[in-house]
Amino acid sequence: MAPPMLLHETAEDTTVSGYFIPKSTRVWINAWAIGRDKSAWDEPEKFNPSRFLNEGMPDFKGSNFEFIPFGSGRRSCPGMQLGLYAVEMTVANLLHCFKWELPNGMKPSELDMNDVLGLTDPRAVQLVAVPSYRLNCPL
Repeated sequence: MAPPMLLHETAEDTTVSGYFIPKSTRVWINAWAIGRDKSAWDEPEKFNPSRFLNEGMPDFKGSNFEFIPFGSGRRSCPGMQLGLYAVEMTVANLLHCFKWELPNGMKPSELDMNDVLGLTDPRAVQLVAVPSYRLNCPL
């Protein structure tokens, strides 16, 4: 699987890290490497979502280029806010309306949590969604 690469074209002559880049040059940006830059992140290879709760951490809604896959500033992703709301509502509804169980009486300690390279994991366990019964309120 290739890392996410972004293609941009320079609007004017510029110098980046001592390299002169003329106007209208197409520049490839390695977004995967930016997300794993040790100068920007503590332990970048470690899955740690709570790192964003710390004071002074980058905010993906602002001008922090650590989140370059979403864009930044006036060129940020126009659908980002809608996507955030849609994901939040979807997860809330799934948690509210279903009780999630492992199949066939499997225990959490039996899950294999090792990383696998690729888009899908052939060892993946399919959770079972059991509908939750809610009170029906009269209109």
